[in-house]
Amino acid sequence: MISGEQVGAARALLRWRPEDLAEAAGISVAIVNGMEAQQGLLPDTPSVRAIADAIAAAGVMVFGEGPVDGGPGVRLMAKPSAAIDINVTQTVQYKEFLENDAPPGVGG
Repeated sequence: MISGEQVGAARALLRWRPEDLAEAAGISVAIVNGMEAQQGLLPDTPSVRAIADAIAAAGVMVFGEGPVDGGPGVRLMAKPSAAIDINVTQTVQYKEFLENDAPPGVGG
């Protein structure tokens, strides 16, 4: 299922406080803190399932032993509804490249 270490790592990836995870899972902050303090796999309880569901819904994949090298862990996944917000003025190094001054039909 999920380990205490994975709960903490997933929360860190999401930049959530324990209060944020507790709210998303519908459980108390004390339960979140208790789970993160445990070593190894957590027992299959409604609270653990609620945390795992909240983490998955937020876009974090939890994986155990198997095809992933390096053992159990977490990975931040892009949610299908996620949009990329790019501010071109922050990503373009030279402002003169923001405007196209080439004649029509000229490609790069």
